[in-house]
Amino acid sequence: MTEAKPAIQLHPQPTGGEPTPWAFPRPERSGLPNGITVLRSHRPGQRLIAVEVNITAPLAAEPQGQEGVATIMARALNEGTDKHSAEEFAAELERYGATLDAHADHPGLRVSLEVPASRLGKALGLLADALRAPAFAESEIERLVRNRLDEIPHELANPARRAAMALYASLFPADARISRPRQGTAETVARIDATSVRAFYEAHIRPSGTTVVVVGDLTGIDLDGELGRTLGAWTGKAAEPFAWTPVTADDTGRVIIVDRPGSVQTQLLIGRTGPDRHDPVHPARRLGVYCLGGTITSRLDRVLREEKGYTYGIRAFSQVLLSRADGTGLSLLGIRGSVATEVTGPALADLWKVLRDLADGGLTEEERDSAAQYLVGVAPLSFETASAVAGTLADQVEEELPDDYQATLYARLAETGAVEATAAVVRAFPADRLVTVLVGDAEQIAQPVRELGIGEVTVLDG
Repeated sequence: MTEAKPAIQLHPQPTGGEPTPWAFPRPERSGLPNGITVLRSHRPGQRLIAVEVNITAPLAAEPQGQEGVATIMARALNEGTDKHSAEEFAAELERYGATLDAHADHPGLRVSLEVPASRLGKALGLLADALRAPAFAESEIERLVRNRLDEIPHELANPARRAAMALYASLFPADARISRPRQGTAETVARIDATSVRAFYEAHIRPSGTTVVVVGDLTGIDLDGELGRTLGAWTGKAAEPFAWTPVTADDTGRVIIVDRPGSVQTQLLIGRTGPDRHDPVHPARRLGVYCLGGTITSRLDRVLREEKGYTYGIRAFSQVLLSRADGTGLSLLGIRGSVATEVTGPALADLWKVLRDLADGGLTEEERDSAAQYLVGVAPLSFETASAVAGTLADQVEEELPDDYQATLYARLAETGAVEATAAVVRAFPADRLVTVLVGDAEQIAQPVRELGIGEVTVLDG
């Protein structure tokens, strides 16, 4: 007799819960007695705390002939303090499971810390020491200078980096800091020593005017107490407001070829300047730029990659360079990619045709809907981590944007129509006002490019 098998008991299929509305978090603001502004955002479940520090120490403040000193100073901040040698400081960070990075850019210095919530207080102490009393030992500065000098030949050999250098040098006046490489040239970096690094630090790095952004699960953390004990103990005289000078740019249509004899590819970088994110048209421009070249389904890729096979991919972008609440900031509006040398002329001809067709016919409702759905829909995934939220909040501080800027951006994107997006992207990329940089074999590409009539052609040594 066969023994009966027990019946399989099936549990009810789980059902999805009610979706909760998402919004980019608006931070809480407070301050420390020494002049530091604090932005905090409690994110339950984010046990890896992200801290971003903004300090107004812009590249334009570097002494002439010592461009790159801000970068060397930033790299030296975690190379020892008055309490720890460079090796001891690195060991302390490792003990607390923390990472500490710093970089200098045109708006100023940015220092980033990530650490488990349980070790936040200890890591904030190390961060405070790095800002309050960096060692700037001569041997460490000499090593960092040598490292930077070793990097420069590799950057010059990289076609994309070389194209960017040529574009900035062409767009901006020679006496504007923004026209020269962010991290300095071999000539200027070679002049940097511990004395010049400390002089730049003492002139610009101080608590007054500094902003600290803290994002993560702050449950059970006395953040005010921890900040007061660490960064709050940093002292220094009040910062003098930096005298920002508006930057002008020349976007007369022209072509610069950086000659690389024998190159099998041509690196393209096409650009001009436009307003920063304070411009009311920014959401429409972002939507239009995405439709033009934001993804593999955009117009540029559909024509140059899918239809013609000229490239593996080409992108349009908008990048904030300097941002001011008074409207004097600017962004770089660009198109970049690479094509085979022999099709450089045809590829540029088709690229310009895409721009002219866009101006004549505009974006379709389908293009607009697809772009808006993606940009709005991907936002919750883009800001899943504390570091992503902290970085965006720090960007808002750096760009002098209101705390709710990112929170309102997505509503504005969703409301933007195809006509508005078309007008914005056509103004961003007028076919007759673009500076084109090509890094490639001038002997093969110069004449086909001249025949396009997109601007005077200048050839530079690579």
